[in-house]
Amino acid sequence: MIVAPLVGKQRESVHLATARLNVWDGSVRSSKTISSLMKWLKFVRTAPAGPLLMVGKTERTLKRNIIDPLVEMLGEKRCKFVAGAGELHLLGRVIYVAGAYNEGSEDKIRGLSLVGAYVDEASTIPESFWVMLLTRLSIPGAQLFVTTNPDGPQHWLKVGYLDRAALWLDHDGQLHRNENSDALNLHRFSFKLADNPSLTAQYVADVSSEFTGLFYRRLILGEWCLAEGVIYEAWDPARHVVQQLPAIARWLCLALDYGTTNPLHALLIGLGVDGRLYVGHEWRWDSKKQRGSLTDAEYSERLRAWITGLGITPEYIIVDPSAKSFRVQLHRDGWTSTLADNEVVDGIRMTASLFATGRLLVSAACPELIREIPGYAWDPDASEKGEDKPLKIGDHGVDALRYGVRTTRAIWGPLLAEPSKAA
Repeated sequence: MIVAPLVGKQRESVHLATARLNVWDGSVRSSKTISSLMKWLKFVRTAPAGPLLMVGKTERTLKRNIIDPLVEMLGEKRCKFVAGAGELHLLGRVIYVAGAYNEGSEDKIRGLSLVGAYVDEASTIPESFWVMLLTRLSIPGAQLFVTTNPDGPQHWLKVGYLDRAALWLDHDGQLHRNENSDALNLHRFSFKLADNPSLTAQYVADVSSEFTGLFYRRLILGEWCLAEGVIYEAWDPARHVVQQLPAIARWLCLALDYGTTNPLHALLIGLGVDGRLYVGHEWRWDSKKQRGSLTDAEYSERLRAWITGLGITPEYIIVDPSAKSFRVQLHRDGWTSTLADNEVVDGIRMTASLFATGRLLVSAACPELIREIPGYAWDPDASEKGEDKPLKIGDHGVDALRYGVRTTRAIWGPLLAEPSKAA
């Protein structure tokens, strides 16, 4: 990997990252990560003696987002990840590696005394872990270096910390100093997509077209904004509903949102020969509207009959995480099921991007899903608390959709048409 010299806001942020807490926030691909890593590498080389720590939502995401690029940049002689030990050997120092996925993660760092730490995607880690981490930075000269994408305006990281920064280099490159008594020893550097000088104008235009509404404001403009209103703002039946399916190259999955008193909604999702994803067929059982509840065995039998009648063999059967008994029944019936990836906001963002670029279409043979999509909305009460959650109303088909899209992304990702060709 060749790293170009830092310029503009990148270089200024590295120069100004002298506080106890230093946070780079902003849009995707805005160069905040490379800027923070340059400062972190310098700190690792020159920091006082003492333990160091690197944190991500999970060790896997930290490795993918941060460690792998460091290895590519420095080579394995200077940067080597020892997965079994949970350690990174970087520039002659041993760095502990930890995932902070849930509230119990804070136990991983209890008792540590740290001289420095690096946190990736800070808005995704629990506040309890963050608070514990700050108490662990107790060795004289200790510093924390952090990156994060924006979240809601009431998120604990923004309200409790970023809004109280003693120094803020804002999205427009203006420098602000906070002289209030509650100011923290924290320097904040806010980036937007246009701050990355290595990106071409065409790339910026393409990425900008892939998001709308909430995700555009957060991931392109770098704003901490409220999740409100309709989730799939780009949805347009005239654009996204097709009367006739093209030839389907692969039927990727049967994706199911399971319910007993609530509906069970199943979708067949395929990859067309034109490089687009298609929701081709749906099956739904609503015990409140149809002839009572079905057992797991009856669900399995009827789904098998439905798929057999269509003459389709999906590559994966994807079932939502709550359906443990149903997965057991499927196994008994000879079906191998896959647990759905239930990262809600990530799944929504991915689906929204596909709708925005015209790379996800829905057959007119899926009327229940088509009915649900326009009403899928953010929960305003959750938004006021700093959380991004959809309203749990009329969400069975749309949940099945994001399960299928998110869980099969490794298959369709390399095969999908370019946004400009699909739109």
